[in-house]
Amino acid sequence: MINYLSNNSDTVLSALRQHLYLALLPILIGIVVSVPIGYLGVRFPWLYHPLVNTCGVLYSIPSLALFVFLPVILGTKILSPINIVVALSIYTVALLARTVADGLRAVDRTVVQSATAMGYRRFRRLVDVELPVALPVILAGLRVATVSNISLVSVGALIGVGGLGQLFTRGFQLFYLEPILVGIILSVLVAGLADLAIVLVQRAVTPWTRYQHGNGGAS
Repeated sequence: MINYLSNNSDTVLSALRQHLYLALLPILIGIVVSVPIGYLGVRFPWLYHPLVNTCGVLYSIPSLALFVFLPVILGTKILSPINIVVALSIYTVALLARTVADGLRAVDRTVVQSATAMGYRRFRRLVDVELPVALPVILAGLRVATVSNISLVSVGALIGVGGLGQLFTRGFQLFYLEPILVGIILSVLVAGLADLAIVLVQRAVTPWTRYQHGNGGAS
């Protein structure tokens, strides 16, 4: 495997860069889209259950079928990376929109009422009070979405665009074990590092959760 890496470093690095791009760009898009959708599910309670049901249906669509079907809708080529980005953005929104809604619904109503009494208008209250309190729930969902995306990117290799998944298909086609092992190890490593990064961000931006856990353990 060391020899394979040294002889094919450019190919492996190119696949790794594409994998990161295809996995992380939909996460950014998903965050931007899911926060307002999740908020609407809380702002208008009658929207919550349709939102949850729609997200469940979207996430249940098989990834390969979505990768193949999207070019028909978008008018893109079957090998276009745009298909992977759009598909994974849909999955990310399906996961995060419900998570955002559940996180905001879990915010103590007395906290919201206190912020309102202090003069916070709706948007400022959302940004300064409700979203920070809901962050532990939202970031937990983000961890799931990120690891899921990193895994699903490899499925795109079956239609010719799949980052590290291309190492899998190349290995299977050539009956060559080394690229498969490299692809698996790098995929697991990327998923683990991404998950760790989100955990560290969560610890940095929600320090009060550490104190709560510490107090709970002491009692």
